[in-house]
Amino acid sequence: MNLTRRDALALGLGATAASLLPMRATAAADDAIAAFTVGAELGSSGVTLTAPEIAENGNTVPVSVDAPGATAIMILAMGNPTPGVATFNFGALAGSQSASTRMRLAGTQDVVAIAKLADGSFAKASSTVKVTIGGCGG
Repeated sequence: MNLTRRDALALGLGATAASLLPMRATAAADDAIAAFTVGAELGSSGVTLTAPEIAENGNTVPVSVDAPGATAIMILAMGNPTPGVATFNFGALAGSQSASTRMRLAGTQDVVAIAKLADGSFAKASSTVKVTIGGCGG
């Protein structure tokens, strides 16, 4: 196989772009967290995140979150190209501040839940989900 200068340039640019993708996903997740919390500090108590330790198929990973006294809960998949999964808002007449959904995960990654509590503070819980078959084309 003869490697031309054009092929070498294409391979180099492709490798560079591939190496920057995880940083972009992390940056997008950090931006989403900053927008939701408006830069406030995150506590570690008050949120319970339930996610499987191992997901055999990344297409449908069940997750549930419970945060008594929360006014809003945001769920993020930190390794996905678009990390925002869902944001649940709770009114004064909500019976409970819990939610469950299914999400698509590109591969093994952290799932994070951030809750805005009624007193204006924020709490965070996270769980690592190991995916054996990726759901986002992997």
